[in-house]
Amino acid sequence: MNTNLLIGGIFGAVAVTAAGSYAGYNSYVENKTPSFAEVISSKPVTETYYTNREECYDEVVQHQAEVKDQNKVTGTIIGAVIGGVIGKQVGGGNGKKLATVAGAAAGGYAGNKVQGNMQQNDVYTTTERRCNTVKDPQQRVTGYSVTYSLNGETGTVVMDHEPGATIPVQDDGQLVLNKPETQQF
Repeated sequence: MNTNLLIGGIFGAVAVTAAGSYAGYNSYVENKTPSFAEVISSKPVTETYYTNREECYDEVVQHQAEVKDQNKVTGTIIGAVIGGVIGKQVGGGNGKKLATVAGAAAGGYAGNKVQGNMQQNDVYTTTERRCNTVKDPQQRVTGYSVTYSLNGETGTVVMDHEPGATIPVQDDGQLVLNKPETQQF
C-alpha cells in the first residue's frame, strides 16, 4: 500500500472531522441562548408612607385670678368712706350734709369701679405643655425598574433587588428576576 495514500487519507479524515466540528460548534453557538442580559439602567421604585411623631412646645397662658369679692363691696365701702370724708370738708350747715352724702355716693361708685378694674387686671400666668401629632413623609424602595438588552432587543422589568451589570438568563430564555438565595452556614 502506498504511504502517500495512507497519509492523505488520514489528513482528509482529520480535515473532515475538523470542518464538521467547526460547523457543529457554530450551529451550537448560533442557537444557544445568552446566559446574561446586559443591564442598561436601574431606577428605584419607591412608595411614600407616613410616620407619626409628637411635636410639643411650651405655651405661656394668662388666667384671670379668682375674684373673692364678686359684688365689689370692699371697694364700694372704702370709696364711700373716703368720698364722705372729703365731702364733709366742703361747705357748711345743710350743704355740708349734702356734700357728705354726695361725696359718699361718688366715692362709693368710684371705689366700686376701681376695685372692678383691679380685679380685671389681677391675672397670673402659667406655662402649659401643648402637643400635636405630626405626620412625617418617608420613602421606601419597593423594587427596581430595570431596562435591559437581550439578543439585540430592549425590555423593562421590575425586580425586587438591584441587579448589577447583568441579569442571569435561563436556558429557555427567561430572565431570572428573583434575588439568588444566599447560603448560610
